[in-house]
Amino acid sequence: MAKLYSENLSKCPKKDEKLNPKEETISFLLNYSKALSVIEYNDLKFEALQN
Repeated sequence: MAKLYSENLSKCPKKDEKLNPKEETISFLLNYSKALSVIEYNDLKFEALQN
């Protein structure tokens, strides 16, 4: 895992470049966020994915 973070940064997009995610990726993230609920109880947080 550490190797992934230490790879050459020249492969990373520049700050000025815009990322163009696929429609499928955006849809997945939106659906995931709609199904996720966070329940707080005292000082604990529980994450539940409602399928």
